[in-house]
Amino acid sequence: MLYRFLAICALTLLAACAPKRIPGTEIDDTDETRAILAVMEAYRSAIEARDAHAIQALVSKDFREDAGTPSDPEDDLTAANLGPYLETLFPQLQSPKVEMEVRKVQVGKDIATAIYYWKLNFRMPGLTSRPQKEAELEQMVFRLEGNQWKIVTGI
Repeated sequence: MLYRFLAICALTLLAACAPKRIPGTEIDDTDETRAILAVMEAYRSAIEARDAHAIQALVSKDFREDAGTPSDPEDDLTAANLGPYLETLFPQLQSPKVEMEVRKVQVGKDIATAIYYWKLNFRMPGLTSRPQKEAELEQMVFRLEGNQWKIVTGI
């Protein structure tokens, strides 16, 4: 009986010490990870709403995206040209639907990263009459600016 009681006490202590997870994920449930996930959700919602201003509000002043071509700076996106680029792109898109599955969030002092899998479904009538799909495993990098996490790269 004493051994059973001690075993239950030990299991209770171990369970109490285990980190809390965000439901349905393996991501630690902390204020920082929730803040990162909130930025990612705001980004997802802004894409579906085709809201270039909302996306610009989420990015760092040092935002840079090389579009997968590091040796060709012509197609790079920065905080300065992101808004005009999105304002040109969004009117061409119809019914964008985005799913984001965040797999991992790592938070440092002022920098955080999130590994996520995203699926994008949309129509682009000027390009083709068929629905378009994209899916990729991505990494988004954030920097704490003031008291807000901002996207540095990875959109």
